[in-house]
Amino acid sequence: MLFSVDASPPWNFVFTIQGSTMVAKEIRLSANAIGKIAPGAHSTGEGIPGSSRSDFGMRRRQFLVSTAMTLVFSATSAQALVVKDGLPWAPSAGTPPTTIHPGPWVYFTPEEGAAVEALVDRLIPPDPQTPGGKDAGCAVFIDRQLAGSYGSAEGLYMHGPFADGTPEQGDQSPLTPAARYRQALAALDKYCRAAYAGKPFAQISDDEKDKVLSGLEKDEVQLEGTSGRAFFEYLLQNTREGFFADPVYGGNRDMVGWKMVGFPGARYDYRDWVERHNERYPLPPVGIAGRRE
Repeated sequence: MLFSVDASPPWNFVFTIQGSTMVAKEIRLSANAIGKIAPGAHSTGEGIPGSSRSDFGMRRRQFLVSTAMTLVFSATSAQALVVKDGLPWAPSAGTPPTTIHPGPWVYFTPEEGAAVEALVDRLIPPDPQTPGGKDAGCAVFIDRQLAGSYGSAEGLYMHGPFADGTPEQGDQSPLTPAARYRQALAALDKYCRAAYAGKPFAQISDDEKDKVLSGLEKDEVQLEGTSGRAFFEYLLQNTREGFFADPVYGGNRDMVGWKMVGFPGARYDYRDWVERHNERYPLPPVGIAGRRE
């Protein structure tokens, strides 16, 4: 197989296929000047009539020839795809997330689910305008996340050694998020039953719930076998995510979080409103799965 590549006048390379390798065969300087490249030889201009011996000319020739010689490929891989009777992909192809709907707990036990609903409803309490964390679906969001790749720490390095690090070093625990929640919820239940006459967290008063949460945040409530403050920070972060994430993930039910802050959601264009500060966005938000009306 023989073909040529026009580099830049008056240079022209001629290649041939030998087995599975493409090699340079000739360098053509003009119609009347053809130089052969001997096997193993360097292209220094020898044997090429009219070639310049200047350093610039040699550098230019060597650069062009060495560039051409790097085009080595397998002949078996140079096969074109034959497309017939339509495009080789489907319109709108992709892997969109599966919409999560309220239902039975996937990871939590019923007792754990009740505790998390009570916890998120005190972190984001309801008011006359906006539902709280429970009715916004934050507990459902956390449950589904713990049942998936987040809960199993998929994609994270989870081998030792483990040591207490700085906040900048991130979590250094050998526990996955799912295991951390299970351990902490069991310890929280034990603490509340001991401190509040056998009642679990979900059954104590709102003032008592706030006192427990404040103690966890300040590291004043000690949970057996785990850090109360670390659990509080995990829970608070996941509750925020559940309140403001796209509703397709189970939280932010009816887009209540977005409506509260005036976020337009996944609308394709709202540039006219970017610079209009302190004005409520007049259109309803749109999620990944579309607008729910």
